[in-house]
Amino acid sequence: MDQDFQRPFEGKTLWFLAILLSMANFVAVLDMTITNVSVTSIAGGLGTSTNQGTWVITSYAVAEAITVPLTGWLAARFGAVRMFVCAMSLFGAFSFLCGFADSLGLLIAGRVLQGLAGGPMMPLTQTLLLRIFPREKVMTATTLWAMTTVVAPVAGPVLGGWLCDNYSWPWIFYINVPLAICCSYLVWRMLRRLPQTLDKARIDVVGLILLIVWVGALQLMLDEGKDLDWFSSRYIVALAIIAAIGFFAFLIWELTEEHPIVNLRVFRHRGYTACVITIAVAFGCYFAANVLIPLWLQSYMGYTPTWSGKTTAWSGVASFMVAPLVTRMVRRVDPRKLVMGGVMWLGIISIARSFFTTDISYGWIILPTFLIGLGMPPFFIPLTGLALASVEEKETASAAGLMSFLRTLSGAFATSIVTTAWEDKINYMHAELSALIDASGEHLRQVANSGMPPEMARALIDRLVTTQSVMLATNELMLMIGVLLILASFVVFVVPAPKRKGSGAG
Repeated sequence: MDQDFQRPFEGKTLWFLAILLSMANFVAVLDMTITNVSVTSIAGGLGTSTNQGTWVITSYAVAEAITVPLTGWLAARFGAVRMFVCAMSLFGAFSFLCGFADSLGLLIAGRVLQGLAGGPMMPLTQTLLLRIFPREKVMTATTLWAMTTVVAPVAGPVLGGWLCDNYSWPWIFYINVPLAICCSYLVWRMLRRLPQTLDKARIDVVGLILLIVWVGALQLMLDEGKDLDWFSSRYIVALAIIAAIGFFAFLIWELTEEHPIVNLRVFRHRGYTACVITIAVAFGCYFAANVLIPLWLQSYMGYTPTWSGKTTAWSGVASFMVAPLVTRMVRRVDPRKLVMGGVMWLGIISIARSFFTTDISYGWIILPTFLIGLGMPPFFIPLTGLALASVEEKETASAAGLMSFLRTLSGAFATSIVTTAWEDKINYMHAELSALIDASGEHLRQVANSGMPPEMARALIDRLVTTQSVMLATNELMLMIGVLLILASFVVFVVPAPKRKGSGAG
């Protein structure tokens, strides 16, 4: 092997590689949130409903979640560098396919493929950073990587809104293409001869198929159930049966397989199970709220995608500010208290959001959005450490992969559930208000007598009823999310007390 590549990277070359890998991680995380404020633009451009437009979010999240547990096997089988370059190149190609799509079906197919390619990118970027950096600089490299993970969700809504307003929605995908080409080419040129040991371990094919079947069937059921009147449709019933049978078959197989694709045995640790439940519920609620608020702002409050993105980005700004402080606190304070405080704070602010009105100002919208971001680092940072500290050292990689899988999956499921519940609540509230408002027709007559045509008068009153129905439905869901978060905050105390302060900081 060339001796030049046995020496560690140094100086500008080392930091250039760090920026390249961090940028790849940035792009993968960015695409999880860039579509949150673009749903209405995509739905309008493709002639579909807003509810169907949210499939663009959930399809990517589900596909990404499925490939995360495969990352370790793929890196060992084909090499981390080769696998990263392949994933990055495919991510760019599938991003172009998404932008080129002229129908919702083609766009969802592109998003699924994009998610399958994007799933391994995040863990592989971190793996490669740890390999090329000397031990004394690992913490600096990890901090750089972590900052891109924090900044990307902030930049996603802002960038997505700006592109939709000033250009068109396909550009939220086209911008990935040049970045993917540059990163994959340069990383391959610089790291292709990096020493690596390949392991031709077999993959749990049956477990992978069962995982795809039950997750895919369940997500399809959640996405299409409302449009097909749920279990009155044979298609939805069939999906429910497939999901249930596939899930239990997956459990049985993974618990008896010698080399499972997902190591479910880690759930025997009480602390890990409690942490995973907390992170799945809390992240699902947080992600669902971040999808719901832009839909409400753009569909019924007259916000443009750009302003909607700027509004939701405030939570990321707050998280960015608080994260360094939490990192120091976790070494001195019982991490369970930090987690409980963070999740409970998210719940309290979500309940405060349930008192919004249709004439609310921009300042009062961004205030709780900013405040809710303050609760994310105290919840997320110590909880991740607590979870991994609850399992045996040899199980850490499996536990981390499973936790990432369930966290991402919870966001997809929560998005489908909350958007479906939102539309159902709007219809219910509209029916209730229609029966209460102007039952005698007096207001309609007054408006008509003012010179407005009867059809326009009816449309005006219906618009007012619809706007209030949406506000009531949004507030009720925010209240439910808040209560669920407060209940989830107590689950973390099932985790055994750390043996020493800061044991969850790792």
